[in-house]
Amino acid sequence: MRELVHVQAGQCGNQIGAKFWEVIADEHGIDPTGTYHGDSDLQLERINVYFNEATGGRYVPRAVLMDLEPGTMDSVRAGPFGQLFRPDNFVFGQTGAGNNWAKGHYTEGAELIDSVLDVVRKEAEGHDLSRLRVHA
Repeated sequence: MRELVHVQAGQCGNQIGAKFWEVIADEHGIDPTGTYHGDSDLQLERINVYFNEATGGRYVPRAVLMDLEPGTMDSVRAGPFGQLFRPDNFVFGQTGAGNNWAKGHYTEGAELIDSVLDVVRKEAEGHDLSRLRVHA
């Protein structure tokens, strides 16, 4: 089976990613709490491509969400499927880069990269991964 780790970076990547998870969850019959309420066995057939099954039959997206400031993360959490994600998979800084590429690349972004890679590694462990999908 091919499992994916979905990485969402920055404001645009997280906004696109949040909508992506709404659509994928709906297609697989997953409600905002991660519970399956579908009506077809086909919805569960390849559900593990995108989701991990947690305790109690709850499905959790295999996703890492990152940004240099917490505002976008707060918006995703407050969205309709915000409680679907693992809280540990939100990685963010406190200052942002103010749309300054060099500041994001050399300072704030450089400080977060190790944390992001740790979360990606944890999501990938124990899976037969073949792809990494990124929205940035």
